[in-house]
Amino acid sequence: MTHPAQPRSAEATPDGILVVDKPQGWTSHDVVARARRLCATRKVGHAGTLDPMATGVLVLGVGRATRLLTFLVGADKDYTATIRLGQSTLTDDAEGDVTWAPGADGLDREDVVAAALALTGAIDQVPSAVSAIKVKGERSYHRARAGEAVELSARPVTVSRFVVGDARHVRGPATDGPPLLDVDVEVTVSSGTYVRALARDLGAALGTGGHLTALRRTRVGGLRLEHAHPLADLEAQQGQRMPVIPLGEAARAVFPVRELDEAQARTLGFGQRLPSLVPGRTDPVAAIAPDGTLVAMLDESRPTARSLVVFAPATS
Repeated sequence: MTHPAQPRSAEATPDGILVVDKPQGWTSHDVVARARRLCATRKVGHAGTLDPMATGVLVLGVGRATRLLTFLVGADKDYTATIRLGQSTLTDDAEGDVTWAPGADGLDREDVVAAALALTGAIDQVPSAVSAIKVKGERSYHRARAGEAVELSARPVTVSRFVVGDARHVRGPATDGPPLLDVDVEVTVSSGTYVRALARDLGAALGTGGHLTALRRTRVGGLRLEHAHPLADLEAQQGQRMPVIPLGEAARAVFPVRELDEAQARTLGFGQRLPSLVPGRTDPVAAIAPDGTLVAMLDESRPTARSLVVFAPATS
């Protein structure tokens, strides 16, 4: 007598960082919900959202690694994008309705390079109106999509790199309208920078509209596309242990590292303090035990280092 195949129970996923290559059309919340099922745990979070239109590196924390996400959110990021000059949209990307279409006739790549240079470095950026920033207790994007005029304050951000690649004139949906200019760019930005807003501001600097038609995140800190797993590949491994990066390895890829000896690891594990190795450091420091375990994230801004969070408490 044959018996029906029994469903395979999911293998427990250890604490760690799961880097997903987010597909287009998925929200970050959608990916987290799917990862909770694949990892067989509710304890999954993400380190910074990607818009549904965007693809690329989405960093997820599983188990105790969710406590590391607070620090990963602040890492700088790389993107590749395509900016369409000559049109503005409600959302500053291709998903919004066109609000202005003066065209980009007469603009060329050299004009774009010069305008991008002025948007490089430490700048004050007004976030996109459809950002998740709260205005009087309500998300800005809810107000903007309801037709309300939203005014957000400029915020200091850093655009470390704004490289202009190929530029080509195209026709929009209205083929009898003025030509548009599609420009491929690569940017490196600090946490809190809106690439959609860069597209908008690039158009404004050139006297026309601008919005994103494609966006792909290629790096978060030291975590890159080569670390990322397409969601379809993870789905195919359902029931198996997910390919998470151990906490110590992930922290080493993103943060300054302090190598501990066994006595120092025990000291931090008991919640006690150590002298700062490099007093005055403003970035959080990953304290790594001799066996590669992440013991704690440290604040070394003062002469005595304090633990911001302890991952490996001492057991004896």
